[in-house]
Amino acid sequence: MSHRRVNKRTVVIAGAAAAALAGAAILLPHANASPDKSADAKTFSSRSAVTLATALASDLGDNAAGWYYEGDTRRLVMNVLNEDAANDVRAKGAVAKIVENSMAELKATTKTLSDTASIPGTAWSIDPKTNTVRVTADRTVTGTKWATLTKAVDGLAGKATVQRTNGEFRKFDGTDETQPGADGGAGQGGADDGAGQGAGQGGADEGAGQGAGDGQGAGDGQGAGDGQGAGGAGEQAGALDGGDAIFGGGARCSLGFNVTVDGAPAFLTAGHCGNIAETWATDQAGAQQVGTTAESQFPVSDFALVTYDDPNTQAPSTVDLQDGTTQEITRVAEASVGLAVQRSGSTTGVTDGTVTGLNATVNYGNGDIVNGLIQTDVCAEPGDSGGAMFAEDAAVGLTSGGSGDCTQGGETFFQPVSTALEATGAVIGAGNP
Repeated sequence: MSHRRVNKRTVVIAGAAAAALAGAAILLPHANASPDKSADAKTFSSRSAVTLATALASDLGDNAAGWYYEGDTRRLVMNVLNEDAANDVRAKGAVAKIVENSMAELKATTKTLSDTASIPGTAWSIDPKTNTVRVTADRTVTGTKWATLTKAVDGLAGKATVQRTNGEFRKFDGTDETQPGADGGAGQGGADDGAGQGAGQGGADEGAGQGAGDGQGAGDGQGAGDGQGAGGAGEQAGALDGGDAIFGGGARCSLGFNVTVDGAPAFLTAGHCGNIAETWATDQAGAQQVGTTAESQFPVSDFALVTYDDPNTQAPSTVDLQDGTTQEITRVAEASVGLAVQRSGSTTGVTDGTVTGLNATVNYGNGDIVNGLIQTDVCAEPGDSGGAMFAEDAAVGLTSGGSGDCTQGGETFFQPVSTALEATGAVIGAGNP
């Protein structure tokens, strides 16, 4: 399996004194952490680290101030407010770091930013590695907007930092113009050296599976056969995998995860996609309708539930790895900073990276503000919206939007799957946490 990962490129800038937008990277001051006294810390898998961190956070109560996972050393780092709590953490084999800002203070900081710096083109998330709220401004935040933002951050007494990204925050739904292969290039509907997604949508024995071919498919149109695949347009569309393309209302998005609701087959995608279309198809022309939007929430949250039109559809709990294979999804995992993740989408295929922030807010402009997101350094592009973010066999998030692309890099934000499941009553995989 081939993955692409691009490091995000940001310029970190100090508060209001930084009148020039380009300049040396200077980080606003943040809380000083205690030295590491956990030389004998144990190593954990990411899954066992989540289990331990959740238990420790519950036991420590207000003395816990967030945590993160170090993938390279496989250590769990717990932020705490005093030495007694640190000793409890070390006794469990985790690294204890005494910090200044409590989780309650950091959450209050995000509320203050919402009240005083709700500016299009900005985002912020809680970063346990720095024990601050990390604010990011895109290239559109200039002049009075920049002055307002830096003034707000300067007034937060070291509880927030601000940085700039080279891109522009946007939702990652695509249109006909962003459809891969629209100009004869690679993508869905590509030429003979092909980039259609799989052996054909509606292929002979594969249903609508978008991943049975070599690489990302070959041949004419969207599959190995003529037109819509060897099975012809009359074939039932059938179920799709996470990351596969869905079309509706002149837009292209990506399926997130297949689910069931009261035993009926359905799937999750982005809410801003659900707002665009009532019905969804597996082909750009809309000839092979596959599902109907049952619920959509955007802004504030960003998820939609689409029910399969055929109640007998066998919807696999899998994600398309865009190389002819799939990843089985058996459970749901909450994101944690440092967690290694992958994303599958219909534009850029499979990319990977890490979670960099939690409880993120992003302001896409025009009143489209979404809260409670997961911030990552995973790249994405238009058409990837709704696509699956996962960690091994665990569903983690649905692609919302971000800045940059898979050439320049940037930030991408994801709707937590757990929130969408709770709101819709849907079940993923075997229904296990």
